[in-house]
Amino acid sequence: MTIVIHQIDAFTDKAFGGNPAAVCLLETPPETAWMQSVASEMNLSETAFIQRRDDGDWSLRWFTPGAEIDLCGHATLASAHFLWSLALMSHDEAARFHTRSGVLTCVREDQWIIMDFPALPAEAVPEPDGLAVALGDTPTAVWRSTWDMVAEFATAESVATLKPDFPALMPFAERGVLVTAPGDAPFDFVSRFFAPVHRIDEDPVTGSTHCILTPFWGARLGKVQMLAHQASNRGGILRVETNDDRVKLGGKAVTVMTGTLDC
Repeated sequence: MTIVIHQIDAFTDKAFGGNPAAVCLLETPPETAWMQSVASEMNLSETAFIQRRDDGDWSLRWFTPGAEIDLCGHATLASAHFLWSLALMSHDEAARFHTRSGVLTCVREDQWIIMDFPALPAEAVPEPDGLAVALGDTPTAVWRSTWDMVAEFATAESVATLKPDFPALMPFAERGVLVTAPGDAPFDFVSRFFAPVHRIDEDPVTGSTHCILTPFWGARLGKVQMLAHQASNRGGILRVETNDDRVKLGGKAVTVMTGTLDC
């Protein structure tokens, strides 16, 4: 069995930036264990598996090296880029993905891919014992969202210079610990995301965390449209927009590797 697979850098317009994702095109429904093995073999933060549905839409599932997850932004962006790059859809056609988080839609706007995702709320909570030590600095406030702990800092520099103890972060969230602060121009806000529980010490650029950050900072800054920077070593830039209980996340993508799986 030969299966097409691409490696795509998402939330960047240059190769070797942003967040790499593998995208695998399936002809028949595979076994979950097989998809998990492929994701472990690829050893990227996410591997996406897409398959055409009878209604013309696409099914989409995401796997880290250690588990299937409920929502992933950069691998969805990479999947839409994959479909348009291979001419499996026309550029003026929307990509509709059926996922564990509902139907996610992607459209093209010039060189940008705009994704429609659910907004995720964050609720203020007391700072847990040991969080500041694990992060290497004390946050100004702490919040909890659906899967993640959110630690707020006063400056972009504070976020950029954090040196976390990754094993020590593992008890604090089901998925990961998100750190954020107001941005320096031209960015409205910055973030980093640590998910050692899923064998990802630091995710380079995380679309799904911006489902939290977009309404969070939109309310604070009084803005609907913002420019965000995820301040990892690879770095990534996102155009984000609040839209009631949804958010729009925009980014670019670059294919860096193409191949086949012979297994």
